[in-house]
Amino acid sequence: MASEQERKELDARAKQGETVVPGGTGGRSLEAQEHLAEGRHRGGERRKEQLGTEGYQELGHRGGETRREQIGTEGYKEMGLEGGLSTMDKSGGERAAEEGIPIDESKYKTRPDRERLLFLVEIVARALKLRSALPRDGSRGGQTRKEQIGHEGYQEMGRKGGLNTTDKSGGERAAEEGIPIDESKYKTGN
Repeated sequence: MASEQERKELDARAKQGETVVPGGTGGRSLEAQEHLAEGRHRGGERRKEQLGTEGYQELGHRGGETRREQIGTEGYKEMGLEGGLSTMDKSGGERAAEEGIPIDESKYKTRPDRERLLFLVEIVARALKLRSALPRDGSRGGQTRKEQIGHEGYQEMGRKGGLNTTDKSGGERAAEEGIPIDESKYKTGN
């Protein structure tokens, strides 16, 4: 069990985004990481009970096969080399650096699949199209409307808008309170 001082140091590192508890990735404090690790462990145990030992091993084997297909055999071997160097105290990358063992991470970087890449390109294209339709500065939209309906019509529309409440529109309130709103002033010529 870690002393109170060690726990405080681990908690500070966890708050900086470091994973200090194996299986606690994503936790923003030592306690959160401990809870995540415990829950993930229990979840794995539960899944193992559901599938049986052989089924659970087969599931893991399939996951490894899928990863190997994603990054290729060469990358998979390189990743295994790095993983084989890991200890309880240090990651495989840290040990490789200390001992001067070259690890070529470019071999196991994933390449985006074609469908995902096309999807991302489509999203970017849509965003650029929407962006180009927006006015360059914030006032341009209002200025354009003012030009369309004229200064007097723009003021009249503002009066009506200023009467809005959460329950009623400006037009409803104007009618109830007898405030004259001349909508002919802000109708466009079209």
